[in-house]
Amino acid sequence: MELADLRIFTEPQQGATYDTLLAVAQRAEQLGYGAFFRSDHYLKMGDVSGQPGPTDAWITLGAIARETSTIRLGTLVTAATFRMPGPLAISVAQVDEMSNGRVDFGFGAGWFEQEHTAYGIPFPGLGERFDNLEEQMAIIHGLWNTPEGETFSYDGDVWQVADSPALPKPVQAGGPPIIVGGRGKSRTPKLAATYASEFNMPFVSRDVFESQCAVVREACESADRDPSTMTWSAALVACVGADEAEFERRAAAIGREPDEVRENGAAGTPEQVAETIRAWQESGAERLYLQILDLDDLDHLNLIAEAVAPLL
Repeated sequence: MELADLRIFTEPQQGATYDTLLAVAQRAEQLGYGAFFRSDHYLKMGDVSGQPGPTDAWITLGAIARETSTIRLGTLVTAATFRMPGPLAISVAQVDEMSNGRVDFGFGAGWFEQEHTAYGIPFPGLGERFDNLEEQMAIIHGLWNTPEGETFSYDGDVWQVADSPALPKPVQAGGPPIIVGGRGKSRTPKLAATYASEFNMPFVSRDVFESQCAVVREACESADRDPSTMTWSAALVACVGADEAEFERRAAAIGREPDEVRENGAAGTPEQVAETIRAWQESGAERLYLQILDLDDLDHLNLIAEAVAPLL
């Protein structure tokens, strides 16, 4: 695994301005990371202030697209409950154009009920949310893949689209790569096999990762799709120190116990983190999203690029 296979993943709802996110994205690009990703949430989680408040994922990525030139940009993951499928297809296609084809589109059903109630967003039951996700995925994929000059229609139980011109088209042929993830045993694997370029498992053990990837491989085979056409990825909290003292300082800064974060994340000294990443490779992870929780600590990005990546 090379530095380009490591992606920086941020959680701005925990407290970050646009300028902070831009600084992280630009530093990640300068260092050679493969992508800058952000969550799509409107409410803080846990015991943090969340100040100055949330930022919108696609507005943020559109702005960052104009201030970067090579790094890929995306979401883990956009919630289908937040937006209607037609306007979302337009927004993502526009950011793809603004970035000259550097967008990846992580898409999920939505799960955090409190942020919905806090901002007046309907939050139906799980089954309805998956119905919504499946139909939105079909519509967005259909809009992006309708040949220019033709129209797209869709008659679903949740959504109906009639004679759409299916514009604008993304820069990337067929649309940005779609990322699907999660632990679902039937609908999620089928959705991934049908639409996704990448399957992601965030913040789980390697055993769970291996087990769920096996389920998705079976879904690919059932859909007559070669599982090798899927990219397999995981997300881990990153907390690295040049030595044990610096690691413990960074763990304290993000409110994590050193032993806990070392067990559950990509954490410790550079040698220890490289060993963890190699173990994930052996479990089948081809790409890792490193969750960076202290977004003001840009030296952390430097250390991973300069001290961990060469060991891989």
